Amino acid sequence: MPKTVVVGAGPIGLYCAIIRARAGDEVIVVDRDGGPVDGDWQRRGVMQFRHPHFFRPAVRRVFEQTAPDLWDAVVGAGGIPAHPPGAPDFVTGLQSRRSTFEQAIRGAAAAEPRVTLRTGHADAVEIASGQVTGLKVDGGRVDADLLIDATGRAGRLGDDLRPAGEGGPCGFSYVSRMYEVLDDAAAEELAGYGYPLAKLHEGYLVIVFPQDGRTISALIVRASDDEALAQLRDRSAYDAAVAAIPHMAKWTEPGRFEPITDVLPGGGLSNTYRGQAQDVRGLFFVGDSLCTTNPAAGRGVSLGLLQAERLLALIADDATDAAAAFDAWCAEEIKPWFQDHVYWDATLLRRWRGDDIDIDAQIPSDVICAAAEVDPSLLSVVMPYTAMMAKPDVLAPAADRVREILRTGWRPPYGDGPTRDELADVIAAREGTLRKSRAAVAAVPI
Repeated sequence: MPKTVVVGAGPIGLYCAIIRARAGDEVIVVDRDGGPVDGDWQRRGVMQFRHPHFFRPAVRRVFEQTAPDLWDAVVGAGGIPAHPPGAPDFVTGLQSRRSTFEQAIRGAAAAEPRVTLRTGHADAVEIASGQVTGLKVDGGRVDADLLIDATGRAGRLGDDLRPAGEGGPCGFSYVSRMYEVLDDAAAEELAGYGYPLAKLHEGYLVIVFPQDGRTISALIVRASDDEALAQLRDRSAYDAAVAAIPHMAKWTEPGRFEPITDVLPGGGLSNTYRGQAQDVRGLFFVGDSLCTTNPAAGRGVSLGLLQAERLLALIADDATDAAAAFDAWCAEEIKPWFQDHVYWDATLLRRWRGDDIDIDAQIPSDVICAAAEVDPSLLSVVMPYTAMMAKPDVLAPAADRVREILRTGWRPPYGDGPTRDELADVIAAREGTLRKSRAAVAAVPI
């Protein structure tokens, strides 16, 4: 029986394991995280595990076409199919916490015949005569005919076996906090949207993510070098900020919403792209170990599953030739998403620093999407793009129409509430109040 080893027990690695096992392989999944313990799961090394998620329609499409029981599993675990009112059926994503999603997929993998979950650290790939033969795990050895690296953005396994990556820091950092929805009317309203609720502001971005289990996550995105807004990592600064931003205040109001996590920082975010190892047969890289994009846009799991679906189809046809074919496919189908985000992020940061949109240059994707609010005819290209059912180049025919709109003076609107400088003042004022309070306490005789 052929042996496949998958390194990384996140959603992409487990999906690969399940599909290879159903193809007849004996599969071992290696991850240093041992899974939930007494209902608690810390998910070591996965920064985004507690941060907000929205699973785009591409996730549903991959599951329903290749493993429909996995879609049933995440919905059965509490994930909520999310369909914006009036949108076509293909624009159906999933509102779910990452923890709910991962536990459902992990449960399916644990129940799958021929899949073994093993806790351990992957040390090195073993190769003989240009062919993968195994994996060193905690000093021991696991035999392998195929090895799939799904270790994620921080993985370093096999770095010396493939080309250096492109890209780097995306320029953004964020903080988030998760809340339980206490108010029935708020829960009903949130259920009706079918997508995250984002508001662009002058110098920052806020997004409210409806999730499963009557929970939401509230996210504030800032430029990574913005030291004043970096104070949002402090709970009192975060609370002062969300109270000052009307969109956030509505969805975090005490009595209607109750925090169930502390403020969670998200940093070290990047847009990167790497190819496959061309000189080693049976070795493949997939998911965030191949491509990462700014996670605030929620593309990671979708891109990973699109890759995994294609890779597994190629392996099923001819494992000996699959790496080159997969590399070429990714350059055509995945790399454009990386390039799209590099440009989107760079132009948004310039706008936050005071630059206007260059109408004669390439129009950024976020501007085209925002322009659909002015001209709904643009939705015919915007919806397939946001659903990740079509590549970014689907937006190209809309660019000239958006230029016409921009020449009227229209710009993507900012949400009600403080500018970046005003928000920094809110945070500074709260810090001054805290200093006075500490001084008063220190002056009290003991």
